[in-house]
Amino acid sequence: MSATITIHHDTVESTTTTADFAVVDTSVGPFTALVDAEGAVLASGWTADAENLRGLIHPSLRPTELRHRDSLGEVTRAITTYHDGDLTAIDDIPVRQQSGEFLMHAWEVLRTVAAGTPITYTEYAAISGRPAATRAAANACARNAAALFVPCHRIFRIGGALGGFRWGLDVKRWLLNHESPTHQLGLGSLTS
Repeated sequence: MSATITIHHDTVESTTTTADFAVVDTSVGPFTALVDAEGAVLASGWTADAENLRGLIHPSLRPTELRHRDSLGEVTRAITTYHDGDLTAIDDIPVRQQSGEFLMHAWEVLRTVAAGTPITYTEYAAISGRPAATRAAANACARNAAALFVPCHRIFRIGGALGGFRWGLDVKRWLLNHESPTHQLGLGSLTS
């Protein structure tokens, strides 16, 4: 996977004055992505509310204005293609988020969790380099502004419970079913 999260260590106020956004109709409802001038995803999720997404962006990256577009080019194609079944379509889309060192690293690690191979929060903490920090790993999922492109939906609780998801457990369940090998083979769907 060649796309990574750009790390910003400065704490200056927003350098992104305008972000473009587009809303895409998907099988599980509207999906909105906000991108910076370079096309990197700043925030995304299953909502039509771009302003809500803007609020999830770190203050140093948060745009002061939003501009609606019919399409974001490669980003919109990736969203559509992913929802249509190409689970790797999102892998190379650049993402830009900012936070502390552990969260930045944890978000990069999330991008390596392959579709169809969800892991527990405990496993996620371990591969993020802090095996005893399960709560910190869960926090990385909760604070992720770039849903889908940083696939926090691929993390679940020990015992198979879904855990939380900003966009709702029905969406998380749909995503995991969509990505499951049995679904890809046309054999059915997951029930939990």
